[in-house]
Amino acid sequence: MTATSGLGTPQLASPDLLRSVFRRHAAGVAVITARGDAGPVGFTATSLASVSAEPPMLSFGISLGASSWPAIATTDHIGVHILGDHQQELAATFAKSGADRFGAPTAWREGPEGVPVLDDVLAWLVCRIVARVPAGDHRIVLAEVTLGDPTGPGRPLLYHQGRFNGLRD
Repeated sequence: MTATSGLGTPQLASPDLLRSVFRRHAAGVAVITARGDAGPVGFTATSLASVSAEPPMLSFGISLGASSWPAIATTDHIGVHILGDHQQELAATFAKSGADRFGAPTAWREGPEGVPVLDDVLAWLVCRIVARVPAGDHRIVLAEVTLGDPTGPGRPLLYHQGRFNGLRD
């Protein structure tokens, strides 16, 4: 028995196929931050996932070519920020190569363990990295939550079809 949707011809696995499929997958938007040797680093992530409740753990993927990778590769702690639909510009800034991510208008402060904590997010966590798992041209980072704040205002920001969007009622 062959499963087909009748909508097109199946394609062999490729980077383009994976990107095309995941453009159709709506994902929450987070910013991961860390303290780097030359100052704070951070990037927009849509790969954030809850891994375990006991102990509380999460994961995210990061490209080995990302400008934040050298800091993530060596730091002990990271910040995880769940963005609200009012933060499309912030998400775009942290996704843009070569951007001054922590310059104005980004509002942030040094948080626990020296982790940069962004202001006005829906929720944030500080996590201790427990593993960096090889996965092709990326690493899957596993991190244990040490503390956080889930009480920020607003509604979640989503990424779908290559754009940042809010939820519709």
